[in-house]
Amino acid sequence: MRVPLAEYAIDFECPSGRKMRIQWEGVGATRLGKFAACLAGNGRMIQIAAQIRILVAVEAIDGRKGIDAIAQLCREKLNADPFSGYLFIFRTRRGTAIRVLQYDGQGFWLATKRLSKGRFKWWPAGTEAVRTLRAHQAQLLLAAGNPEAEAPPAWRPLSS
Repeated sequence: MRVPLAEYAIDFECPSGRKMRIQWEGVGATRLGKFAACLAGNGRMIQIAAQIRILVAVEAIDGRKGIDAIAQLCREKLNADPFSGYLFIFRTRRGTAIRVLQYDGQGFWLATKRLSKGRFKWWPAGTEAVRTLRAHQAQLLLAAGNPEAEAPPAWRPLSS
């Protein structure tokens, strides 16, 4: 049985305002190597490390909003400082795309993931404006999965 190749696309806006799209396909397509490091300038793009606080907005936003408007939403709706280094995740109204905002000490990163088919099925609901996720949950969400799925523990004791 042949495994179909996965197709991936990342849309992002550079601090200069220039919009770019990276598209690739393949089973090992998550490795962009030197190309991604070159685009990032300092060798990294948006990092999702275990110690980063990740906030997901419950309410959908207008997908046309830019960095300044989304940073203002962080302040007003989420009661969070957009310069904090937190990773902010927003969903567009149609549910076909998510926007990720993060400040890295030099400037803001704004990334968009738009699904080619379908919608993001999972999204937090409730009366609160924001929900906190852990790093592995955010990675599942970015892969259009369910962050509430069971995951292995963050650490396992070594057997003697």
